[in-house]
Amino acid sequence: SMSRSAKALVLDFGGVISRTMFETHRLTEAALGLEQDSITWMGPFSNGSDAEWEAMQAGQMSERDYWMLRTKDVGASIGKTWTKMEDFVRAARGTEPHAIIRPEFHKAIAVAGRAGCKLAILSNELDLFYGADFREKLPFLKNFDVIVDATYTGILKPDRRAYQSICDALSMPASACVFVDDQRRNIDGAIAAGMVPVHFNVTNPKQSYVEALDLLGLTYSEDAAA
Repeated sequence: SMSRSAKALVLDFGGVISRTMFETHRLTEAALGLEQDSITWMGPFSNGSDAEWEAMQAGQMSERDYWMLRTKDVGASIGKTWTKMEDFVRAARGTEPHAIIRPEFHKAIAVAGRAGCKLAILSNELDLFYGADFREKLPFLKNFDVIVDATYTGILKPDRRAYQSICDALSMPASACVFVDDQRRNIDGAIAAGMVPVHFNVTNPKQSYVEALDLLGLTYSEDAAA
């Protein structure tokens, strides 16, 4: 069996490392000067009451279409014409990046890092959505061995080459990489590439991190990041 140090934890950024846009409506309202509780759409947290989200799940619109709709609506509510999701993300999240990072993430990477696991991020739009200066505000990124961002490579998950680029950069086989993402198609891509998958549940982040660490032979700890 492989030694622990011969394994890697590969994480998506949006949804896995950061709280989703649905979970941070109060921060968004504060950042944009909107009335509290004025943003009501809740996507996967809505128990079926977000009609547009349900339409997306049923394949009637793309994820990109869904976010374009939300972007235009929120922009209009503050008198702005937003044409790209990153307009929304940067306006809503640029000010307090720490507030949107999942505490469970900090705990998990503390455990993995101490055990000698390699840490990597594979994102489709990290700098595109957040802005390049966003990274400077997140010191924990220095603990990552590899960050591959399709903003620069142009190769989007679930393209097999996206996963291969992580393996190449880590000099590790795909089978040694536990890959965590909240989008089913990206998980399918990771499976096709030979990685060990964890389909992240945004409504139960802790359980997903417990599962990822378990696959690395490690145990999630509440006080790990203390």
